[in-house]
Amino acid sequence: MCGIVGIVGHTPVNQRIYDALTVLQHRGQDAAGIMTVRDGEMFLHKDSGLVKDVFDERHMLQLQGNVGIGHVRYPTAGCDSASESQPFYVNAPYGLGLGHNGNLTNTAELAEALWRDERRHLNTSSDSEALLNIFASELQRLNAAHLEPADLFRALANVYRRVRGGYAVVALVVGHGIVGFRDPNGIRPLVLGKRVTPRGTEWMLASESVALDLVGFELVRDVAPGEVVYVEDDGTLHAQQVVPPASHSPCVFEYVYFARPDSIIDNISVHKARMRMGEKLAEKILRLQPAHDIDVVIPIPDTSRTSAMQLAQKLGVEYREGFVKNRYIGRTFIMPGQEQRQKSVRSKLNAIPLEFRGRNVLLVDDSIVRGTTSAQIIDLAREAGAAKVYFASAAPPVRYPNVYGIDMPAASELVAAGRTEAEVARLIGADWLVYQDLEDLVAAVRHDKARIESFDTSCFSGEYVTGDVTRDYLARLEAERCDDAKASRRATMPEPERGPPRARVRVV
Repeated sequence: MCGIVGIVGHTPVNQRIYDALTVLQHRGQDAAGIMTVRDGEMFLHKDSGLVKDVFDERHMLQLQGNVGIGHVRYPTAGCDSASESQPFYVNAPYGLGLGHNGNLTNTAELAEALWRDERRHLNTSSDSEALLNIFASELQRLNAAHLEPADLFRALANVYRRVRGGYAVVALVVGHGIVGFRDPNGIRPLVLGKRVTPRGTEWMLASESVALDLVGFELVRDVAPGEVVYVEDDGTLHAQQVVPPASHSPCVFEYVYFARPDSIIDNISVHKARMRMGEKLAEKILRLQPAHDIDVVIPIPDTSRTSAMQLAQKLGVEYREGFVKNRYIGRTFIMPGQEQRQKSVRSKLNAIPLEFRGRNVLLVDDSIVRGTTSAQIIDLAREAGAAKVYFASAAPPVRYPNVYGIDMPAASELVAAGRTEAEVARLIGADWLVYQDLEDLVAAVRHDKARIESFDTSCFSGEYVTGDVTRDYLARLEAERCDDAKASRRATMPEPERGPPRARVRVV
């Protein structure tokens, strides 16, 4: 998962992009980058690490210009190297920079075609670099001295015909402006915002509305599936539906875990969706255990708090905070190795014994993926004196890999794959385990004003909305995603080359 930002302003955008990336940091803690343009010259700085560590005052002063894009990343399938930090850049035509959130399902096919038919060489295994070169190739075919909006829309219509998967993109075209577009299913999110200033209207694209809020932009709407939004350097906005939208199916896991609760995505409040998840889960508990002996509901911070509060209220049970979180530890789900994830749990959470001692505790989490984190948290609860430890997941069992940009582990590493709920309960050490039903999750996220007919629920259902995910593809993905493969790649990864900047990109 990644976070993307693009701004066309009337004053320098470097600080606003930086600030927006800090509130999208939850979408990726592996790398960050900002690219700006001024008078035809591009300025770029990117590196591995958190936003606050990648950029210092020297870098910010050199990221000049009123137009720019930014990106935060965590590794997706086969993407581990610092050299794969974004934005990516190619110098022809015009000079293009691109930041991408998602995952293409036909990257190998695209890479082969780019070399065979267009003699374009890719420096990394990243699908984002392949997407950038497809875009550049289609613009090159136009052979236009000046890029008109109609030209851009025509080029991107051809991009849509060539690429498959889930994606949201911001791209910078030197001397012209920024572009935002979203896959035909709307799997990955992208919102449009504006700010009216004395110098004119400024426009912003971002993964989540919370990024707009921080820098003073008003949420206008979501970018529609299959739509291209083009903002020229002077602030002129163009938008066109360049391909017919497929079934609008945003990723339901955005609402379960990834998005911030104060975001609105596809006209759905993440906070309210999580409230409804808690209510639905409480209703299931009351059906299964009407005479339950739960003394207290305790959330596993942070994303489960909203669901846990509603669940406790519906059950008529006390809600208490039982864990203190060290906020300087990253999100364990997106850490790159199992050993690091295991080490981080106890350094990340500490139990308050007063809330556990002698009580039957229901722990609530947003989801259970590998199960190792859940098992360690249950151990913490028992060590703090809990009499019984029950566990509730606001999401259904995760039994299948996500192929559209969330780097869930190989299917063999998912604790619920091929196991019953009782078997998972035994593995994680819970006295009782309850999962959300999939139909209840969908009902919790959906509401009438959103006009969403369906969601991508592939990690729960195994049904992939793009219709092109085969067993062979999943097998290749598993080989790339398993922890052993990642460790092997990191062990053999060469140091990045420090060559001179290409073309007119000033690396700062």
